[in-house]
Amino acid sequence: MRINQSCSLGAEMRLISVILFVVEFVRGAVLVSLLPIYGAKTLGLAPDVIGAAISAHYLVDTLLKMVIGYLLDRFSTRIVVQAGLIISLIGVYCLQFAELPWMFIGASALYGIGMSPIWIVCLTKVSKRRRAAQMGLLYTIWMAGLGSGPIVCNILLDVSVSFTYNLLVSLSVAACLLTLFMSKERADTPNRMPLGKQLAVLKGRLLAMRLLLPGMILQTAGASMLVPILPSFADQELGLTGTQYSILLTVGGIFAVAGLIPMGKLSDKANGKKWFLVAGFGAFALGLCLLASGLGFWYCLLISAVLGLSYSAILPAWNALLASYVPPKQEGLGWGILSTFEGVGVMIGPAAGGLIAAWNGEIAVFWTSAVLFGFIGLFYLCFPFRAFAKSKKAINK
Repeated sequence: MRINQSCSLGAEMRLISVILFVVEFVRGAVLVSLLPIYGAKTLGLAPDVIGAAISAHYLVDTLLKMVIGYLLDRFSTRIVVQAGLIISLIGVYCLQFAELPWMFIGASALYGIGMSPIWIVCLTKVSKRRRAAQMGLLYTIWMAGLGSGPIVCNILLDVSVSFTYNLLVSLSVAACLLTLFMSKERADTPNRMPLGKQLAVLKGRLLAMRLLLPGMILQTAGASMLVPILPSFADQELGLTGTQYSILLTVGGIFAVAGLIPMGKLSDKANGKKWFLVAGFGAFALGLCLLASGLGFWYCLLISAVLGLSYSAILPAWNALLASYVPPKQEGLGWGILSTFEGVGVMIGPAAGGLIAAWNGEIAVFWTSAVLFGFIGLFYLCFPFRAFAKSKKAINK
């Protein structure tokens, strides 16, 4: 019973989680399926243009994270989330007119504006007790939306591009309407410090965790560089049909979602997060190497399951580690800044993946990503977590 209470979400958080699910469903469908498939097959755009569009989306999302965190510490979450989602709706709507590369990239960038608020709001609502377990539940909701979006979109795109697009626009409208039921109250942040003082506190914490920052950027870059080329890689290199590709995504998503809460609970019970990170990144690197080898569909299914479990091992442990560096009563700004650093990799990855694919083929992107994840796993294997924990305790005093 105690475990259920520690993992459960309150009424307000449940509403926000529904909005998060809808938003991430549309985002996954747009970034993983609509932009790569529509951009390549319908508009005839090159991989580097598609990668640039996805990077532009994450660039705007990343640059706004710190600003939105600051606003969430001072204004109603409803106002901030609602304004962002309305702007994102405009971006999705403009995609139908994006016939030129710069229009395609611009619409994707505009769409990225509304993504930051809802995720940062969710992070600030997570309770301090059993943080990793509750983050596991939150990531389950996030992954369910982000994973099901491309799966449904891939199937519907084979039937009708216009129907698929109109569905995504309608869901974006629904997300905006759901914000009308959010609380109008401002964020509860008593004893609010001036921005300058908050930044000084966060600077000290970032300096203390500076050894983690390179890994933070590389791991998001390694994953995001696969986004622009996944559909065409499955089609041209693996010879998979749209249905088989959707099955692979489904299996990976199911194992990732199913593993998040158990892995979060195990991470809470463990003395440290080291082995979750080492094993997770190592298995992810191995899985990508096997995929790049061009194995058959049934082998790919097994690899997809392993990748999903690896992802579920990494996320709760990593975010629980980051959470200890968010100053109390500055959650909005704190998570905004940390998310900005994580977003640098997501911002670079798609553009890098598109350029590598245009230069040396899509298989080269997989090998590059695998090398990055393998390097990160070795880095955490050698990382002095005990000394790092002492420095963390020092800044928390």
